[in-house]
Amino acid sequence: MSGTEEHGSDAPDGELPEYADLVLGVAERIPPGRVMTYGDVAEYLGEGGPRQVGRVMALYGGAVPWWRVVRADGVFLPGKERHVLQQYRAEGTPLREARRTEGAQGDRTMPRLDMRRARWDGREGPERAMHD
Repeated sequence: MSGTEEHGSDAPDGELPEYADLVLGVAERIPPGRVMTYGDVAEYLGEGGPRQVGRVMALYGGAVPWWRVVRADGVFLPGKERHVLQQYRAEGTPLREARRTEGAQGDRTMPRLDMRRARWDGREGPERAMHD
């Protein structure tokens, strides 16, 4: 099965690049309530790096649970905070207490992921967490 059939593609010729297909495959395997960092995904695949994984997710990640591939610091994707918070709460993803932040929209609070508890190591079964 080609990546196009499984994940969809925004590529002009309809073909999903091989690396993108691999990254999206990992994103699909992450269990609900768990996350992997961009670097974790690259390490799991044994190629590329966090920036390459981030680029794939930005270009092609809309058809997979993209909110499960995250920054290493647990901060939510800018501009998508409310959407991902809703997803994380629905999936029971471990979160850390909100901190007050200042931004263009004034003071606000937003939790972040509890990476110690939410991180998944890529092995079968959602019960395995990665520990730093």
